[in-house]
Amino acid sequence: MKVNDKKNEGIDREYEITIPSNDIDAKITSKLNEVGKQVKIPGFRPGKVPMGLLKKRFGASVRSEILETTLQESTQKLFEERNLKPATQPKIDLISFEDGNDLEFSVSLQLIPEIELTDMSSFKVEKLISHASDNDINDATKKMAENNKKSVPLTNRKTTKDGDVVVIDFVGFKDDKEFEGGKAEDYKLELGSGSFIPGFEEQLVGIKVDSKKDIKVKFPDNYENDHLKGQDVLFKIKLKSIESLQVPEVDEEFSKSMGFESLKDLKDAVKNQINKDYEYLSRMKVKREMLDFLAENNKFDVPSTMVDEQFDLIWKNILQAKESNSLDEKDKKMSDEELEKYYKNIAERRVKLGLILSDVGDKNNLSIGPEELSQAISREASRFPGQEQQVMEYYKSNPQALEQVRAPLLEDKVIDFLLESSEVTEKKVSSKKLKELTGATEVDGPVPV
Repeated sequence: MKVNDKKNEGIDREYEITIPSNDIDAKITSKLNEVGKQVKIPGFRPGKVPMGLLKKRFGASVRSEILETTLQESTQKLFEERNLKPATQPKIDLISFEDGNDLEFSVSLQLIPEIELTDMSSFKVEKLISHASDNDINDATKKMAENNKKSVPLTNRKTTKDGDVVVIDFVGFKDDKEFEGGKAEDYKLELGSGSFIPGFEEQLVGIKVDSKKDIKVKFPDNYENDHLKGQDVLFKIKLKSIESLQVPEVDEEFSKSMGFESLKDLKDAVKNQINKDYEYLSRMKVKREMLDFLAENNKFDVPSTMVDEQFDLIWKNILQAKESNSLDEKDKKMSDEELEKYYKNIAERRVKLGLILSDVGDKNNLSIGPEELSQAISREASRFPGQEQQVMEYYKSNPQALEQVRAPLLEDKVIDFLLESSEVTEKKVSSKKLKELTGATEVDGPVPV
């Protein structure tokens, strides 16, 4: 194998590789001999088929197979001999592959860049410390009560109004025929909740108990059922009773209904969860600031091939969001050109940070052990009561899903490692101040890089 260096600039490499025709011919002949031992051709015993006939019948397919394997093996040999670490799949272009001549092809690639991590002792960050106050706990328990309203029958009013819970029977018709899934009895619906098709709930306001009504509505154009999407339908309704939603008192009885032995146990559990949430918000602020520091203070060539792949994934989601009219409000205000530029920058940032964190992890032998991974999977499985075993089996048999659990664990371990070399000071703040400084009103999950 002869290698000719064509490009060596930064992380960009290009090579032209030549494989002597004798090597190619030898591989083709050897493969044809293997084929000759296996195929059955009338008039010939296995292994006795003339080479000329084998070439005529199988030459083209064998030649194509040898080309593919030679390209792969030669490229891999090149990487090993030159100690190359490709950022993405290399681009291979065939230059010449004719009978009796050498095989010539080119390999173009970008390398994983060498990273010299900036001095982390220059990174200074303030960790915010906040604990659940009595007001925080009371607000949280009130919210729990709000989320567990109970409906009780109304006896002093017979006409519906917005906010009522109505008990109805209904049957749906499309083109004068009942459609599947459009029928229910004793169905409880909160008027104004927006849980039904647009226009449905509004038409139930102002009608009396025991009355019947025909309601005409149109299914949304993005409705999940293709047979009903964008279709006009009619529902025949019978209003059976009206109920009122009442917020329960946060007391001993309510605590027991939520699975706690006492009101004190409920408040203790709420307090612990709030403290965990505040710790999470504080950590996300520290993490965001560290990622900003790493992105700004580490200069190296970011492989454009990796950025392009990351951007393609992001842009696919953007296009789907546009199609379903679920684009973020800030994105709706931007033109396609502005969106593309914005998310190109996001893609480059993600790739750059991913390379930095991966490099730190590799150089410092940071990894996620089987026990840590198992505990994380168990925590994930606990979110699905009654299905824990199925969830565990899913992750064990799905390497890609397993990596989605491992990756954030390793990222957190690398962040903690880097914080050990950084200057971290603690500052006590109120919960209100914590939320202001972290830009959060609710604890809503991980902060993306």
